[in-house]
Amino acid sequence: MGIVTVLWEKWVEFRRDFFKITAAALITPVMYLIIFGLGIQTTSHGEPYLHFLIPGIAAMATMTGSFSAIAQNMSVQRLYEKALDQVMVSPTPLWQFILGQVIGGSLRGMYAGCLILLITWPIRTGLIFTPVSFVIMFLNGTVFSTIALVLSFLAKSYTDAPRYTSYIIMPMSFLCNTFFSTDQMPVGFRQVISVLPLSQSCEMIRRIANGMSPGAAGFLILAGYLLVFGLIAVVFIYKKKNL
Repeated sequence: MGIVTVLWEKWVEFRRDFFKITAAALITPVMYLIIFGLGIQTTSHGEPYLHFLIPGIAAMATMTGSFSAIAQNMSVQRLYEKALDQVMVSPTPLWQFILGQVIGGSLRGMYAGCLILLITWPIRTGLIFTPVSFVIMFLNGTVFSTIALVLSFLAKSYTDAPRYTSYIIMPMSFLCNTFFSTDQMPVGFRQVISVLPLSQSCEMIRRIANGMSPGAAGFLILAGYLLVFGLIAVVFIYKKKNL
């Protein structure tokens, strides 16, 4: 029931701020689509650049949507509203609270990613999006929700959340296989960037979109990130560090 309670809180927040959340999820990705997809008439891997761009933007939207749904909200709740103090003394198991936050953030990211697929659907690119594509988007969202949860525990003030976005989310948005392939990067730097979670998500969704198998490596890498940051979040909250 603890997970359901947290998800209900996220649902109430979503209904209350529906138009704000939708606008925030659309503005930046749509601008990227217009500027890079329509403004720059070029090709990538022998296909129209827009075919390369759409899967990357969808994956990026799940990242930003999931991260933003957790990072600042949790920082404010922990530092100023002291809402986590109530969670610590409530009968709700702490693991359920963590899992509920992660699932809720991931669903918010899924919503943002699905909006991108919806508004680009009339373009008729011929790209394929299967149920596995949405599983990847959800898994990508859980990874960044968990990262956001850990960073919110580390935040010293509510201004830290925007800084984390600038330091982590923004660089990944531009470098991780979204607007251009990591194959074009220098050796060494390319290998580091290619194992980041967004790079893997973009690559798998793009492979499916072009009728190929996503492969197992990407799932294993995303699961590894989820396990590591999930364990860190559990350690933080169970030891009551920074709360």
